[in-house]
Amino acid sequence: MSYKVKDIGLAAAGRRMMEWAESHMPVLAEIRREFSRTKPLRGITIGAALHTEAKTGVLVRTLLAGGGKVAITSCNPLSTKDEVAAALAREGVHVYAWRGESTKEYYSNLNSVLDFRPQILIDDGADLITMIHTRRRELLDEVIGASEETTTGVNRLRIMAEEGTLKFPVIAVNDSPSKRFFDNRFGTAESTFQAITGMTNTLIAGKHLVVVGYGFVGRGIASRAKGLGALVAVVETDPVKALEAAMDGFQVTSMAEASRWGEIFITATGGYKVIRAEHMKQMRDGAILCNSGHFNVEIDLEGLRRMAVSSREVIEDVREFKLKNGRRIYLLAEGRLVNLAGKRSLGHPMEIMDMSFALQALSVVYLAKVGRGLAPRVYEVPAEIDRRVAELKLRSMGIKLERQTKEQMEYSASWSFGT
Repeated sequence: MSYKVKDIGLAAAGRRMMEWAESHMPVLAEIRREFSRTKPLRGITIGAALHTEAKTGVLVRTLLAGGGKVAITSCNPLSTKDEVAAALAREGVHVYAWRGESTKEYYSNLNSVLDFRPQILIDDGADLITMIHTRRRELLDEVIGASEETTTGVNRLRIMAEEGTLKFPVIAVNDSPSKRFFDNRFGTAESTFQAITGMTNTLIAGKHLVVVGYGFVGRGIASRAKGLGALVAVVETDPVKALEAAMDGFQVTSMAEASRWGEIFITATGGYKVIRAEHMKQMRDGAILCNSGHFNVEIDLEGLRRMAVSSREVIEDVREFKLKNGRRIYLLAEGRLVNLAGKRSLGHPMEIMDMSFALQALSVVYLAKVGRGLAPRVYEVPAEIDRRVAELKLRSMGIKLERQTKEQMEYSASWSFGT
């Protein structure tokens, strides 16, 4: 079995971590039982670039139960849990991932996954899909399709589709209501604050907290911060989102203004250098910076390094930058995805990823069945898949749906223009 992990001896600990996650992921468990009977992925090789941690391990086990062969690497150099990577390797998965990969190692691991000539890709950030379109084009004809997990990746892929460079169909799992409304909003919010408080032991209540970006992730973070007692301000470039934030009761302001008094800054835009040197120069002493977007480009890290007269890691995953004016700025998890990149960060709650990875598993089966007949563009998750996942989740929570009566259905069906 081919794999490359930090320490295969960690496998027993990784199995326990996945078992704990499995016990809190009933939707995926139900799908796994179905896959074990029907084997819908028999003969299919799946290549994945995902945060290689316990919940992802449960997804991989589900794909294996369906008869698939899986090769996986991480989609972030710092998000791998080495115990889980070792456990998956022991279970027959081709794993190329460890925490602390260099840039060269990161791209080498993506290549290793593609060396297995996957027919279906599961991506988080679109790095795997991008590589097969650029450096590994000889594999394009073998790919049936792909699914994409995150907003940043979907945005990249939509641009490719508009330019006519996308060569196979991609399902935007991120845009499914069952993913976007819960994973992006509730999952990122909870895991972000678990990470911040776990790394810093700081109090959120009473702090001036600045959320940069008011998409689904930003909305969730701002709402959770408000619930924790923070004084929340939102920075936005989109007038509609800015208006929404104002109507939701948040102060809306510019980064130039917010940087003067903010104490904790959380970026959630997917954009480039939304916190820049001119902002950091005027931040108050002790300001904390972190990022909840996919890539580590939202904070001007090079500008921060140039400004600093010294830097040191004061505690694990917290780096202090001392500026010429004597003020100190604290950067969490190297500016990478804070809820996963920290050594003790655990990512989204298990109950949230239960839904997201159920969508992924069913989308992979959908692609295996019909992908060859789809045009090369970005697709929504089929409505029946989204609905099924939501219904399974409700059932696992003991929640019952109201059912329409025959009279109600007939009334709805009778609507027509002009009557």
